[in-house]
Amino acid sequence: MSNPDPPTLRKKSPALAYDRIVLKLSGESLQGPQGFGIHAETVTGIARELKEVSDLGLQIAIIVGGGNFFRGTRQKALSIDRATGDYMGMLATVINGLALQDALEKEGVITRLQSAIEMHHVAEPFIRRRAVRHLEKGRIVIFAAGTGNPFFSTDTAAALRAVEIKAQVLMKATRVDGIYDADPEKVKGAKMFERISYLDVIKKELSVMDTTAISLCMDNQMPILIFNLNVPGNIKRVVLGERVGSVIRGD
Repeated sequence: MSNPDPPTLRKKSPALAYDRIVLKLSGESLQGPQGFGIHAETVTGIARELKEVSDLGLQIAIIVGGGNFFRGTRQKALSIDRATGDYMGMLATVINGLALQDALEKEGVITRLQSAIEMHHVAEPFIRRRAVRHLEKGRIVIFAAGTGNPFFSTDTAAALRAVEIKAQVLMKATRVDGIYDADPEKVKGAKMFERISYLDVIKKELSVMDTTAISLCMDNQMPILIFNLNVPGNIKRVVLGERVGSVIRGD
C-alpha cells in the first residue's frame, strides 16, 4: 500500500552548504537597542533574513532563549528556587517563540511552534518525527521551553534538538564575531579562534556554551558554528559556506 501523504521536499539551492540546520537565538537577540523585552524592528529584521535563506531551500529549526524576560540563574536576589526560576525562564522562551513565529508569518513563511512543555492552545508538543516532517515541507520550526526540564540551559536544548533531528550543524547567533580567548567587549586585543576543538573549549573554560551542550555535541560529532547576528546578511553568508565566525569541531 502506497504512502497516502509522501513528504513534499523542496528543491535546495546548490549554493547552500547545508541541508538542515538548528539556529540558537538568545532572548537578548530579540530585545534590540531597548535592552529588554521584544524590539519589533529587530525581530522583523531577523525574520526577513530567515525568510531569505529559507527560500533557498534550507531546512531551518530555531531554538529561542528567554533572557530578555527572565533568566532563572540571575534571580538570586528574589530567592526563587532554582527549578522554579528555570520553569519561569522556559515560559519566557514561549513568549519569544510566539513573537518570532508572528514575525516570520508576516513575511510569508509558514512556521510551527513546538513546546517541550505541553500547552495545546499555544503550541504543538515537541514530537521529533513531526518536527522533521515540518522541515521537509519547508516550514520553519521553532522549539520553545528548552528541554522541558529545569537545570538545563537552552544551549543544551539546542544541542539536543540538533542531534535529534539530524541537523548538519548547530549555529549559535551572538553579538560578537566568534569565539575569543577573552571577552572581546572587555579585553582589548582578545584573540579570536577560527576553529577550535570541543575539548579545548572545555579545557580553556570558554563561555561560548555550557559544558553539557559542548559535551553532547562532541559525543555526537555535531559541529557548532558561532557568528555575529548583528552584522546584516551574516545568516545567509554562514549557510552559503562563507568563512564567518568560529567553528567548534573534533580534533
